[in-house]
Amino acid sequence: MSAPRLLVTLRQRAAVRRFSPRTVQAYARWVVAYVHHHGRRHPAELPPTAVRDFLSYLATEKRVAAATQNQALAALQFLYRDVLEQPLPTMVGIAPAKRPHVLPNVLSRGAVAQVLGAMNGTTRLMASLLYGSGLRLMECCALRVKDVDLDRGEIRVRHGKGGRDRVTMVPATLVAPLRMHLQSVQTEMQRRAGRGGGYVVLPLAAGAKAAGAARSRGWQWVFPASRDYWDQQAQQRRTHHVHPTVLQRAVGEAARRVGIGQRVGCHTFRHSFATHLLEAGYDIRTVQELLGHRDVSTTMLYTHVLNRGGLGVRSPLDHPVPPPRP
Repeated sequence: MSAPRLLVTLRQRAAVRRFSPRTVQAYARWVVAYVHHHGRRHPAELPPTAVRDFLSYLATEKRVAAATQNQALAALQFLYRDVLEQPLPTMVGIAPAKRPHVLPNVLSRGAVAQVLGAMNGTTRLMASLLYGSGLRLMECCALRVKDVDLDRGEIRVRHGKGGRDRVTMVPATLVAPLRMHLQSVQTEMQRRAGRGGGYVVLPLAAGAKAAGAARSRGWQWVFPASRDYWDQQAQQRRTHHVHPTVLQRAVGEAARRVGIGQRVGCHTFRHSFATHLLEAGYDIRTVQELLGHRDVSTTMLYTHVLNRGGLGVRSPLDHPVPPPRP
């Protein structure tokens, strides 16, 4: 099996396992990096120790994070087990790296308001949804019109992390701006359709089940990209959702303008959403459902960063000093 054929087979096997496109892309990159690291030799010709050497190289020379190293290991395990059908043996050095216990970066309510206030237009609306609804970056970018119910104040997140669906809220303050935004999106997509475009990519077999679904209002992106692209295979002018880097850059620039000292990214809004709900007294199980966490222990991480001092303990310096005895 040649190297190009190897990647084709990897993508086919990953599609059978229903991996997300981003996971498939990441796995393919790690396989290419692994092959290049070992002088472009085919993985089937390499001994199992080659995997251990590659992981050691990532940890010691590239100094990647534990999560990155574990992703590389998962990609190589999938390669050998599902593509080459040569499962890796159990051996020292081929095991997930221990991830450090890192507290999430959380902004105060005032800092959130400052960053959002320094933004405008569509990116401000998207960032407001990250904070107000607890969405992940790609969940926000890939929202479809049919999954936003402004009358009920709900957003249905389809195929979130781990392939799980969930329901979260639409902040009341965003209902009117979202309604206006969706009207402008509909006008723009009608204009693109009039020029022969306006098609969107549909998941799985949705296009075969409903004729014209690729141009229907419900399947349109809430946040479409500013330009269409030509899909050679489908022979259509299609519209993709806005690229995540657009929002990432806007958030980073806004944080720099207002002089926020701590590191601020798109996921910081999701961390702040969870922490501020817990500070407001909402049940941790409710917050778990809104975030889409499989295990409540993941949600409990936010209890360590509540705005009540270390672990909610009052510092002895804040206790009143008793008056001296006469």
